Amino acid sequence: SLGSGLSREPRSRAVEQVHLRCTEGSLEWMYPARALRVVLEPNLSSAQHTTVCIKPASDFQGASIYVERAGQLHLVLSEAQGARPHHVSCFSAHRPQRVALFLQASPQRDISRRTASFQYELLGNQSISGPDFKKMALAEAMCRPCDNVELLMAICSSDFVVKGSIRNVSHDSENHMSQVDVSVQRVYRQKNRIFQQDEGSGEWRGPIRTLQQCKVKKGGGDFLFTGNEHFGEAWLGCAPRFKDFMFVYQAARERGANPCEF
Repeated sequence: SLGSGLSREPRSRAVEQVHLRCTEGSLEWMYPARALRVVLEPNLSSAQHTTVCIKPASDFQGASIYVERAGQLHLVLSEAQGARPHHVSCFSAHRPQRVALFLQASPQRDISRRTASFQYELLGNQSISGPDFKKMALAEAMCRPCDNVELLMAICSSDFVVKGSIRNVSHDSENHMSQVDVSVQRVYRQKNRIFQQDEGSGEWRGPIRTLQQCKVKKGGGDFLFTGNEHFGEAWLGCAPRFKDFMFVYQAARERGANPCEF
């Protein structure tokens, strides 16, 4: 949280600068005034972090966001775009170790409360499917069965690994997304508390998002759902039938080819 744009000298024309050291996080700029330069300099940065994605808060207002490239400013997110739900803007980072964003406050006649708040993530190229990103295609929505190698790696490196069945599938045509509601039998791993226990029924459940073009349908049986989290939402990666996964895993374990213990 950055605080308020009203806290500085009213006649100052200096651009305030902020350095953020994490590969993902959020920023909140209240009462935006003049301009703010945000430099993303993750401590553990490496060449693999080559894409930056920004998701504005639902009440984002009062500023537009630009990215600096070779001394030029390129619009990433206008104030009008900020109000769109599920809107995520992604762009390539020419210098992964140092990405500079420029927030320009919108002209205003009063001092009514405005907050320019957004989340950001630095991603590796392997997380991106296509240069236009198709809304939230930054997720690992592969829309195809994983091969055995991908499957064995998914249980090692995914943000979440759960065993469960599909309760329901709903579609958001406007944003080209589908949501899979999962009834969970066992949580092997989760980064945050997306899969939770219902206080009334005691049942564990949680939502997983994917692209609508993947045409996920409700089906019976148990699956192993894996994937990664982006902006507090679970996105589907590999999701084999559980019995098929166990066959692949046991065979790999017998010959010592499993990259991690499950």
